[in-house]
Amino acid sequence: MPTTNSASPSPNEEKRPSSVTLRFLAAPTDVLMAGAMGVTGGRVLEWIDKSAYAAAVGWAQSYCVTAYVGHIHFTRPIPSGHMVEVRSRIAYTGRSSMHIVNEVYSADPREGVFTRACDCLVIFVAVGEDGKSIPVPKYVPETEEEKRVEAAVLDRVRLRKAIEEEMLRQTYTDDSTAPQVTHRFLAKPTDVNWGGNVHGGTAMQWVDEAATACTMQWTGERTAAVYAGGIRFYQPVHIGDLVEVDARLIRTDTRSMHVSVHLRAGDPRKGKGELPVALHASFAYVAIDLDGQPLAARQFTPETDEDRALEEHAATLRTLRDEFAPRPLVQPLRENHRITS
Repeated sequence: MPTTNSASPSPNEEKRPSSVTLRFLAAPTDVLMAGAMGVTGGRVLEWIDKSAYAAAVGWAQSYCVTAYVGHIHFTRPIPSGHMVEVRSRIAYTGRSSMHIVNEVYSADPREGVFTRACDCLVIFVAVGEDGKSIPVPKYVPETEEEKRVEAAVLDRVRLRKAIEEEMLRQTYTDDSTAPQVTHRFLAKPTDVNWGGNVHGGTAMQWVDEAATACTMQWTGERTAAVYAGGIRFYQPVHIGDLVEVDARLIRTDTRSMHVSVHLRAGDPRKGKGELPVALHASFAYVAIDLDGQPLAARQFTPETDEDRALEEHAATLRTLRDEFAPRPLVQPLRENHRITS
């Protein structure tokens, strides 16, 4: 259901879509394990990335790559079999970047009433055939709501930069007692998009799987993502790359467990040197019982200097989010909507 931003378009920009809505059923394969209450956070991020990618490509009319995913709170599970609706709309454009607001809804198809499950901001960059960024048409908000959303997006620029700087300042060495899980595998042809790179959403799903394994190993319980943020993409992952996803628990609160994840990737033929970082993200998880209710977190006590530094890092990220407190991207729901043909 694309819409068009019609602010003074040039002839070749007429009817350029500024939004996309995808609708589909959540499948049993979208659930990580038997008996789980809902679809994994990683799968939801994959859906968001694909919808935002469609919106970005429609606006830029060129290949686009994921650059950043802003903080997202998973407010409720999406059960297998639910009808899912992902809405993505351009909210702001830079020279080559597109800031895209995304909302995820779901509904039991027998009842037909959609309710919002989460929302977030994704930034895509348009690139040419040489892989370098290229300019995109300027998006001009027209309605009061479009102007409000643009202001909310601009609110987050300083927050995004502060989070990126804080994450880049941290070091990760083996001088740690923290629970840690590393997954290694080769990127397959089925993982990539038509540009030849791994889907950003697929990479985020890999990150979620490693972090889930790390938190489940620590707690001995099932765990679910409740927050993802500061997801920064540094370089593409290609077919045949050796992928290494390293998840480390860095802080526990009363219920939540904070995990920092690095995804590294590169040519496996280049020897045993450390793979370059392709993606860095922070996630929060809670342990859940068989009814999906949150449990108290098993507490992690930092022992080494690095453990204590990373625990402080997690606290700093939370403080930054509270300090900047950007305006909400989407309005509170006044009413749910029903499935229409």
